[in-house]
Amino acid sequence: MTPAVPTALLADRIRRAGEVAATHDTEVLLVTPGTDLRYLTGHGGESHERLTCLVLPAAGHRAPPALVVPKLEAPGLAGLPLAELGVEVVTWTDGEDPYLLVSDLAGGPSRMAVADSMPAAHVFGLRDAFPDVAQALAGPVVRELRMRKDAAEVAELRAAGAAIDRVHARVGECLRPGRTEAQVAADITAAILEEGHTEAAFVIVGSGPNGASPHHDVSERVIEAGDVVVVDIGGPLPSGYNSDCTRTYAVGSEPSASVREAYAVLQDAQERAVAAARPGASAEQVDAAARQPITAAGLGERFVHRTGHGIGLDVHEEPYIVGGNALPLEPGMAFSVEPGIYLDGEWGARIEDIVVLTDDGCERLNNRPRDLVVV
Repeated sequence: MTPAVPTALLADRIRRAGEVAATHDTEVLLVTPGTDLRYLTGHGGESHERLTCLVLPAAGHRAPPALVVPKLEAPGLAGLPLAELGVEVVTWTDGEDPYLLVSDLAGGPSRMAVADSMPAAHVFGLRDAFPDVAQALAGPVVRELRMRKDAAEVAELRAAGAAIDRVHARVGECLRPGRTEAQVAADITAAILEEGHTEAAFVIVGSGPNGASPHHDVSERVIEAGDVVVVDIGGPLPSGYNSDCTRTYAVGSEPSASVREAYAVLQDAQERAVAAARPGASAEQVDAAARQPITAAGLGERFVHRTGHGIGLDVHEEPYIVGGNALPLEPGMAFSVEPGIYLDGEWGARIEDIVVLTDDGCERLNNRPRDLVVV
């Protein structure tokens, strides 16, 4: 196994994670399989009943980082530059207590942070092994790093955006009256794989009244001429970085005047939010920029979700573009801008692009037309 991320960059991430942990008054990070582990080591692993755990001391602690792994899974680490990263591989076999092994490696901390996605069985096992140690979540530490994408990550997100744009360019081939949402979704899934993704993480085809449900998925509903259809699709590239893009289509005929008028409001809202996405603005200011024109048009109650979410190794990660989040935005932050309007029982529409903040604004990573395209 060879990680896509250069070894020097992984080493820098591990170093910075230790430094951030120290500023959070955390003496050791315990990271089990998932995207945090992939970010730090190049290998996400898989979570089983047997414990795999990166033991990462905070800066200033003399103990080196170590990866505790079941012996039967150690061969799967071949090709990872763990030695170059200064990460010791410590194996264990069935019958041993891996939690006590982690305790020995951690060196008697008074406060530790566990991965947000760590299975409860492992959390409780570690609690038994560290009965007097305060536990916190590692998310606030790791997100300090993961929210700010480096140049290599931006390049992967840019490639993911281009790949999903190519899929949207093909939607007109399969979206037509007389086909079910499920049939259209199957064709889109195939296109997602053909255009370079390793899987279709999600395919939403919401036609007619189903489009008013933001996370509808698909059904056996037959698409009719005149339907407005929301198509929200995405997935990971081989690097693990994800795409996510939504476009709304009109099938078979021009939409009604009322639909066109509401959609024009939605387009304006999305443009305003993208324009507001710049360093120094807060996440809630971008959300407010999207919400204002929709509310002014009397459709505020029809916009029922946040304006956006961060994206990277996870489809949904920090920062979240939502009211109440005063986080200042910084260059390198990548997130969706996706206002929507949903009329229960009638139709819905959403426009979603991924943007990444630059030094003086933002770059859109999706560039397909944002008009209500008739197919």
